[in-house]
Amino acid sequence: MPSRPFFLLIAIASFGLLGYALYLQHVEMLKPCPLCILQRYAFLGIGLFALLASLGRATRGLWHGLAMLSGIGGIAVAGYHVWTLLHPTESCGIDPMQNWINALPSARVLPEVFRSSGLCSLPLPPIFGISIPVWSLIWLIVLTLLLIGAMVRRERR
Repeated sequence: MPSRPFFLLIAIASFGLLGYALYLQHVEMLKPCPLCILQRYAFLGIGLFALLASLGRATRGLWHGLAMLSGIGGIAVAGYHVWTLLHPTESCGIDPMQNWINALPSARVLPEVFRSSGLCSLPLPPIFGISIPVWSLIWLIVLTLLLIGAMVRRERR
């Protein structure tokens, strides 16, 4: 079973990346699109489930599995987001995805975090030469592979 520090590190990384997304939104004034918001949910899921895995040994396997599923879902969304940027004529658009995302209870309770206001096909300024959706995809893959690797190591023992 992976250790408590392992899960805490995963949680800190996920929450840190979520914090950076909020910095980009509120300080750099970049508007999040619906796919960006779905990726935030994935990072939040990884972080929360990893944090719960670090707290309880008896239910660690359940939380570990849910963190992996959050990562896999996030990879799918981020992969689609990157595809959308490579095919700008295929936009997720304003309707209906943005309306659906903004109708979720979390978007009403915490609109500063979970409200979508941007376009998915709009290119954002790159960070170290890499677009933000690609960075998101890279980090989701890294975190998910770490979680999968830990699960595989656990099963081998």
